[in-house]
Amino acid sequence: MIWDLFLTFFRIGFISFGGGYTVIPMIQHKVVSHGWMTNAEFQQAVSLAGMAPGPIATNAVTLIGYDTAGITGAIAACAGIVLPSLIVVIVLSAFFFPFQHNPTIKSVFYGLRPVITGLIAYAAIHFGGFDKPGAYTWMTGFTLLICAGCLWLLVKYKWHPLTVIAAAGVAGIVFL
Repeated sequence: MIWDLFLTFFRIGFISFGGGYTVIPMIQHKVVSHGWMTNAEFQQAVSLAGMAPGPIATNAVTLIGYDTAGITGAIAACAGIVLPSLIVVIVLSAFFFPFQHNPTIKSVFYGLRPVITGLIAYAAIHFGGFDKPGAYTWMTGFTLLICAGCLWLLVKYKWHPLTVIAAAGVAGIVFL
C-alpha cells in the first residue's frame, strides 16, 4: 500500500505542472479509481487541504495518504507528489538556462497556458458544484454575483485580496 501510494502520486507529480488546482482532477481520478476514497470523501479532503496553509495538492495527498495508510502513508504520498517536481527542476535548470530566451521555448510555454487555464476552470466547475444536476439554482446565481463583485472590486478599485475575501465571506453569509 505504501509503495502504491508513493508511485501513484509520483506519477501524478511527474506528468502534471501548474498550480495545485490543475492537479486536483488527476488526483481525484486516481484516488477514486483505486478505491482509497469516494468522490464525497475526496471533496472533503480537498476542502480541508485548502484551509491549511501551503500547496493544496501537497496538503490533499498528504491527507489522503494519512487516511489510507496512517503516518507512513502520509509521508509516502507527500514524497511522491513533491519529488518529481524537485528532480525535474534541478535537472532542467541546468539545461534551460542557456536557452531561456529561445523563441521556440517561449512559444511552448505560452501554448501551455490554455491547458492550465482549462484545468483550473474544470476544478472550479467541479468543486463549485456546477456539474451536478440541478446546480443552476438561485444559490448559483448569488454565487456568480459574488464572484463578479469580487472581480470588479479587485480590478476596478484595486482592493487588497484579503479584504475581497472577507467581503465575499460576509456576502456569502448574508445572501446564501
